[in-house]
Amino acid sequence: MKFKLTAALIALLLLPAVAGAVTGRDIMEQSEKLATPGSAKSLVTMKIYKGGSPDEKQFTLSVKEYPNDEDKALISFQKPTRIQLLTHAHKGKEDDQWIVLSSGKVKRIAAADKGNAFVHSHFYYEDLGSRDIDDYEYQYLGDEKAAGVDCFKVQSVKTADKEKVYDKTILYVRKSDYFIVRVDFYQNGKLHKFLENQDVRKVSDILTPFRVVMSLADGSERTELTVERVEYNLPIDDATFNKEALR
Repeated sequence: MKFKLTAALIALLLLPAVAGAVTGRDIMEQSEKLATPGSAKSLVTMKIYKGGSPDEKQFTLSVKEYPNDEDKALISFQKPTRIQLLTHAHKGKEDDQWIVLSSGKVKRIAAADKGNAFVHSHFYYEDLGSRDIDDYEYQYLGDEKAAGVDCFKVQSVKTADKEKVYDKTILYVRKSDYFIVRVDFYQNGKLHKFLENQDVRKVSDILTPFRVVMSLADGSERTELTVERVEYNLPIDDATFNKEALR
């Protein structure tokens, strides 16, 4: 189980050299083998561009792996608001998500609301949840350059009995190390928006994008996430992820 926002969690081993043996599933299975941390904590600056001056926010992201892919993540805004988003991932069913509004009210995010914007950004609640490789069908579409590098182009369609926010996504998987550098999101048969992982560095042997940009298809608006600092495999109290601890 991989949390989408912690986009450092992708791929490492090489696929077979015979081109005919490569399938979309093969590529994504290799992508899943990237080194992942048992826990992570980062400080992130968010800038939302919708014309005029950007709306700037800052939050911490805490993530911890648990047995049976029951991983958990907490986004806690430091400024200008105190909004929190708690996600509990589940194998084979929808994630549980709760948001704490500035008023202090705790609201559960329903499956039908996963396509809503998170804090008026270009990220949806769906984008901030987990991704289970077995919930999708994959098709290898060929090779294409993205972010200036050679990539495998893989189509991903959700097949599990879950609410669909996107018709499909197109993943651009870097050939050199199987890290995903770009994701195209389609709605109603058209490209809706795209995500780019930029300034990718190794931290404790984990590939980490220090800049993540989600842009509308026409380029008119975007949300930028900049990682100010990140730590991996540090102790995080389980109580951090308790719904009852939200405030």
